[in-house]
Amino acid sequence: LKDIQYIFSMYYNKLETARFDSNLGKYVGYTEYGVKQANYWNSNPSEISVRRAQREAYCLHNIGID
Repeated sequence: LKDIQYIFSMYYNKLETARFDSNLGKYVGYTEYGVKQANYWNSNPSEISVRRAQREAYCLHNIGID
């Protein structure tokens, strides 16, 4: 169960701008705008805790299906 990775990606015009990676535990930006957004989201502890909870709620809940 430790190997499960939850990734939440944001796209604009088919270009990935930012991503939350559960292995890193934070957002990472891939464009200038995405970096600014990632810094903003990373500074908000409630946003980070929501994404960490999504890993457990979505991934761990559905692991038996596949």
